[in-house]
Amino acid sequence: MEASPIPIGSCSKEHEKIYKDWFTIADSDGDGRVTGNDATKFFAMSKLSRQELKQVWAIADSKRQGFLGLSEFIVAMQLVSLAQSGQEITSDVLKSSVDAENISVPVMEGLDALVTDKSHSTTNGEPETNGSSRPQVPTSNKWFTSKSSKKMPPTAVTSIVDGLKRLYYEKLKPLEVTYQFNDFVSPFLTNSDFDAKPMVMLLGQYSTGKTTFIKHLLRCDYPGAHIGPEPTTDRFVVVMSGPDERSIPGNTIAVQADLPFGGLTTFGGAFLSKFECSQMPHPLLDQITFVDTPGVLSGEKQRTQRSYDFTGVISWFAAKCDLILLLFDPHKLDISDEFKRVISSLRGNDDKIRVVLNKAHQVDTQQLMRVYGALMWSLGKVLNTPEVVRVYIGSFNDKHLNEATIGPLGQDLFEKEQDDLLKDLIDIPRKACDRRINEFVKRARAAKIHAYIISHLKKEMPAMMGKAKAQQRLIDNLEDEFGKVQREFHLPAGDFPSAEHYREVMKGYSIDKFEKLKPKMIQAVDDMLGHEIPELLRNFRNPYE
Repeated sequence: MEASPIPIGSCSKEHEKIYKDWFTIADSDGDGRVTGNDATKFFAMSKLSRQELKQVWAIADSKRQGFLGLSEFIVAMQLVSLAQSGQEITSDVLKSSVDAENISVPVMEGLDALVTDKSHSTTNGEPETNGSSRPQVPTSNKWFTSKSSKKMPPTAVTSIVDGLKRLYYEKLKPLEVTYQFNDFVSPFLTNSDFDAKPMVMLLGQYSTGKTTFIKHLLRCDYPGAHIGPEPTTDRFVVVMSGPDERSIPGNTIAVQADLPFGGLTTFGGAFLSKFECSQMPHPLLDQITFVDTPGVLSGEKQRTQRSYDFTGVISWFAAKCDLILLLFDPHKLDISDEFKRVISSLRGNDDKIRVVLNKAHQVDTQQLMRVYGALMWSLGKVLNTPEVVRVYIGSFNDKHLNEATIGPLGQDLFEKEQDDLLKDLIDIPRKACDRRINEFVKRARAAKIHAYIISHLKKEMPAMMGKAKAQQRLIDNLEDEFGKVQREFHLPAGDFPSAEHYREVMKGYSIDKFEKLKPKMIQAVDDMLGHEIPELLRNFRNPYE
């Protein structure tokens, strides 16, 4: 398996310097992003057809962010060069190019003069021999050569993610704050939650190969990795990109504002002492962050309670992750009580779950067929979904598996399965923006339902006497109260949260202190879902469509 993710346009240092200069010119706002409007003006100098430029943008902005960073801009320029040479532009054209680093720089008519004028106009304000300043760039070309003297306002929107941030702080967060959504459902979002790289979480019983799987993809060890037949990983380890190799303790990582782990402080010091971050420079980690988890216990061991809310932490990560891999070993197909609780805590994230039957080389073909059937039977009883979950079969380790060890059928099967899984992983960065939109809409719907629930409970409380008894009655009959809310506001029953969880949280609150329903806040969120998010997606679609 290749460890490299989506191909980013590599080029020679000479070409990279040229592209950096061009990028600075094209980036009209100076914020490190070439937006759709910037691109339509800059790319027009290539003299390519609108259809060709539409394809160039679609491939370069593969993550659908609505802008190009430097690496995506380089990809776009290489694609423009290939199109000018007569090649058909497809998503595989850079992969199939024999020497991508030596793709010639595209011809951009009129750009050389603009680069020269720009360099003259920014040479420390040196006067000419007659004492006058160097000639200024014509006003018609100003957008190419000068950055806006004003700073970008905090509410400026130059990408889909920027738009989601603005909508969250202006429309959704006020509703969450009013009805204490952070205590009942999920902590408030921060900028780092929107900007974080896509995450993949690995779950499984001990010694099913979770750490080895990450090592296999990285093709090297990461700081703090321990591998052995016994339960070696005793903590949650986030493996992410960093300037050097180091391990950072959980208490330190949870208070860093630029990382999306601040919400984990709610699980207390007992958890943070079992949490750490491993950083290292790696091309795959530039695209994806991995979350390695402690092995789920079975038998007598699971009766020893962990010192923190294990399933709560899993649920928190599940909401943040883009993909959840459940790893199984052919010799550990039994799903323990703790593993059942863990899988139950993934409720609402079913579309992210993939199952990996690891270490499949340890059994022969006939046994593998029976093991696969037994695994599907076990999962069917736990996942409680009529659909068949996707199961990948393979041996994800660094040992070379040949026909002598696994037979011709096994080798062919393993290679195809590993390729399929790798394609799934490669698609994660490309689908990250769509995933954020999906999670944002899901959160907005949950916040609305939460507001309806809280305001309904407040309305059911008496004005004067018997408040304690009324509160206890409401808490004891939460399922019935949820049903009333669902019928009154015509809400989908499947969107309602766990009554048991609400019952537990509600014990620390006085329902009488809750807020009444505020229709204007609900309407603002409805307008956001019905109009503003669709408008945001229209504004940042392919500029050539």
